[in-house]
Amino acid sequence: MSQTKTVAVIGLGYVGLPLALRASERGYTTIGFDTSEKKIALLKEGISPIEDPFLKENIGRFPFHPTTDGEELKKADIFLICVPTPVDDAYYPDLTPVKNAATLIAQHAKKGALVVLESTVNPGVSEEIVKPIFEKAGKIVGSDVYLAHCPERINPGDAKWNVTNIPRVVGSFDEEGLALALDFYQSIVDAEIRPMKSIREAEAVKIVENSFRDINIAFVNELARSFDVLGIDTKDVIDGAATKPFAFMAHYPSCGVGGHCIPVDPYYLIERAKQSGFDHRFLKIAREINNGMPEYTVELLQDALNDEKLPVNGTTVGVLGITYKANIDDLRESPALKIIEALRRHKAKVITYDPHVPAHSTEQTLAEFLKKADAVILATDHREFKEQITPALLKENDIKVFIDGKNTFTKADFAAHGVRYHGIGRSRTL
Repeated sequence: MSQTKTVAVIGLGYVGLPLALRASERGYTTIGFDTSEKKIALLKEGISPIEDPFLKENIGRFPFHPTTDGEELKKADIFLICVPTPVDDAYYPDLTPVKNAATLIAQHAKKGALVVLESTVNPGVSEEIVKPIFEKAGKIVGSDVYLAHCPERINPGDAKWNVTNIPRVVGSFDEEGLALALDFYQSIVDAEIRPMKSIREAEAVKIVENSFRDINIAFVNELARSFDVLGIDTKDVIDGAATKPFAFMAHYPSCGVGGHCIPVDPYYLIERAKQSGFDHRFLKIAREINNGMPEYTVELLQDALNDEKLPVNGTTVGVLGITYKANIDDLRESPALKIIEALRRHKAKVITYDPHVPAHSTEQTLAEFLKKADAVILATDHREFKEQITPALLKENDIKVFIDGKNTFTKADFAAHGVRYHGIGRSRTL
């Protein structure tokens, strides 16, 4: 299959770019399509626009053809839709990128082409949104084109789990489409590819995965707020519970939930179920709790500054780390951005430092950052911060308050150096 087929990947982000490289590695002629001319220009120079260990290792080893020209898609036998599925400011799903990608493919797909939607969607999107686009273009699904859904699974920055070895699930409208999709993914993924009985089941899998995580994180975030007023260290409690070898999975509290999946995907199910008359109360509560953690983190700062007889208003507060998780350059839905917004509403003087996104940082070195800050909120636990930040260094720079939004450090060390510390659900020192 790989020696005769051409794969077109639509959307060269955190999902599509690794797939394009993997398809090329496995012998497919590969086209990478994206609307960003800047991104395509970088790729033509062999430069990854994304910070990721897998991409860094493979970007120059497995060449493919990056383009913004839709006409080139006529050559493809297999299409992979890897575009974003965001929500708007009111948390309403925005399927515009999926619609645009499907419309583009419907214009150019040859007879018998396989089209796989990898973007995360709610159950029903393939049937209610994607399929009608192809039918409107005069293509019969099941003969002119075959539609399938294989929800993406990617963990940016993960050195172990990547597009080559993460198990996948696949669903389609018909047996032939399912067989084609299974054949393709079995050729590029060295892990189980599980066929689902329907395309709706495949769509539901990813929503369930990320809603599961969101709910469990919300649970421990609520515990953190409860235990904080009770004087209980939430992290110690969870570590203790994790000694049970069955029926418990450790999740930890933090200053918020970010990324392209967990804070977004539940809304797709919430809204689609609402259209059918079902109210996902549990999911909505989880989202409400997790969305409130950045503001809660600022409240912890406010309390700690009050203990120092300092107001938030006019105090220089440094936000350490801006990306949504450690050791990557991804800002999507980052809690740090919401923390910054909250601090500005409270009229703090906000400075930022993140070595992974220097263009979004007000300070370009950690030394400059610490010299200017009166208080610090750790919003992202980058490797550099774990290695360089110490209570002694904060004391040396006259940092009065340290809010550990990721519970990265040992609070007793801060008390020993006279720096007021407060983690998420860990109660404050001094």
